[in-house]
Amino acid sequence: MPRPATPSPAVPRSPASRPARSGDTACAPLLAVTGDSLVLAPRRGTGSPTAALAPTGRPQGPYRRLFSVPGTRAFTAGNLVARLPMGMFSVSAVIMIAGSRGSYALAGAVTATGLAATALVAPWTARLVDRYGQARIAVPATALAVLGSLALLLCVRLDAPDWTLFAAYAATATTPNTGGMSRARWAHLYRGDAAALHTANSFEQAADELCFMLGPVVAAFLCSALFPEAGTLVGAVLLLTGVLIFASRRSTEPPVAPRVPAGSPLRTAGMPALLLVLLATGAVFGSMEVVTIAFADGPVAGPVLALQAAGSCAAGLLYGRSRRAAGLPICLAAMAALMSLPLLAAVGTGSLPAVAGALLAAGMATAPTMVTAMTMVQRLTPQAQINEGMTLAVTALLGGVAAGSASGGYVVEHLGAAQGYAIPVCAAALALVLAWATAEDTKKARKP
Repeated sequence: MPRPATPSPAVPRSPASRPARSGDTACAPLLAVTGDSLVLAPRRGTGSPTAALAPTGRPQGPYRRLFSVPGTRAFTAGNLVARLPMGMFSVSAVIMIAGSRGSYALAGAVTATGLAATALVAPWTARLVDRYGQARIAVPATALAVLGSLALLLCVRLDAPDWTLFAAYAATATTPNTGGMSRARWAHLYRGDAAALHTANSFEQAADELCFMLGPVVAAFLCSALFPEAGTLVGAVLLLTGVLIFASRRSTEPPVAPRVPAGSPLRTAGMPALLLVLLATGAVFGSMEVVTIAFADGPVAGPVLALQAAGSCAAGLLYGRSRRAAGLPICLAAMAALMSLPLLAAVGTGSLPAVAGALLAAGMATAPTMVTAMTMVQRLTPQAQINEGMTLAVTALLGGVAAGSASGGYVVEHLGAAQGYAIPVCAAALALVLAWATAEDTKKARKP
């Protein structure tokens, strides 16, 4: 007869096999089997700044560690494809409309209308993303935005009335904030791990700069080498393709909260003050772009502006490798100091190469400032509203860009292009003053 099963004697579990307790070392590795070897596998989400261990036992680099989670490379690739058109659409629309209608004023008014519509619609789209999930909302919202872009293309091609251009371009306002959704995924995957989240935000900011550096160049090339509508058409295809790839990676998507808090993240303590700082920071970018275009006064303006983005991209990647993040006031102080370099070069020398070099140096303050600010937004925003919080930050930046563009254009017209570089300096100084004045309100965001 078979003997009844007897309980096996209790075997004490090793530290690698038992659940971590509060008293355990935060970064204690687990044992994992790969093929026929036994290697050390790092714990994720521990909040320790200690680098993960590679199979060789040596610490991994921060970016290699960042992309060690399955699915991160795929959703990042899709997001980059979807984000590139963000730097293409406005340039493509201006070239397409101005070439067809012979009016840069009309082209500017149409793109400004689209910007205003995006500022109004984007937070609502992000709220739906938080409530129902990224894949369920981002795909149909992107499809509607793509239809708006195609409608604009057809209206221009068929010589439709001017009002149809405004209506079609306004429909593109449903474009989801792909950069914000990507940052939300990193915040979910590495919640509690301040070091990894810092690296992720630095990478995302560098990706922003890269896409906004390449986007206008690609758009201008397509519109001039192929046909005026090529930039808009290719941008629409890239946007839809990228969002479909991004949304298909469901394993990294943040879970939908059972109950989304009522109201807007604007009610969160410290958020309004931080958005004011971002509003002033956006004015730095908007005024710098307009003034540089006026100072260069020719096709070389694009490459000169690309130098500023290149400096920011490089600084963002380097900043992501640092173990400690600087405070927002320190970053803004550096920005205010570096933004004075183009002013000194323009007024002192009047040389475009000197201004270009100054813009490269000035751009190096952009990424660290934005990385720090976006990290603060993530820490201030409830997890169930993270997409809406990130989109509100982008909306504040866009508002500042619009105000900076208008201010820079006014000074250029009345005082000259060289003097216009004083506007970015003043905007950065204003952002610094606001950051110091509201330091107590945003103190919570600086806590790990």
